[in-house]
Amino acid sequence: MLDAEPWNGILDTVAAVLLIIAALLTLAAAIGLHRFPDPISRLHAATKPQILGLILVVIALALSARSGTVLLLLVPVVVFQLLTAPISAHMVGRAGYRNGDYDPATLLVDELAPDVDAARGTELPGGSWGDEPRAGESGSSPSKPPGTGS
Repeated sequence: MLDAEPWNGILDTVAAVLLIIAALLTLAAAIGLHRFPDPISRLHAATKPQILGLILVVIALALSARSGTVLLLLVPVVVFQLLTAPISAHMVGRAGYRNGDYDPATLLVDELAPDVDAARGTELPGGSWGDEPRAGESGSSPSKPPGTGS
């Protein structure tokens, strides 16, 4: 039978290295959030290193605890982050795009512009979500409620 004492030192060392790498990833994410100019550019800095860093922290905790119960408690944390971080980053990016808080020169392909233009009725960046037809234009008159006749 193998002696458990040398393995404990190796596992503790691996856990410490994983925690240091996770801390460096967190630092890289923070620098990226500070340096990138707009929300669309910040998406990768906000999600990718954060999730990878969290996974490394969870692995380090599981190695240092050496318990299946701890691992079972930490797996839902990782799964929840893997499900929610991309969705929240996507929503932040869309909101930044729709508000015009981005640099169009940094986009290689702008596939969302036709959809946003159609929803707004104007070209980006400008207009507002409340743009409605004025009196005399196509659509109902704002002074009369629909269905009241002439």
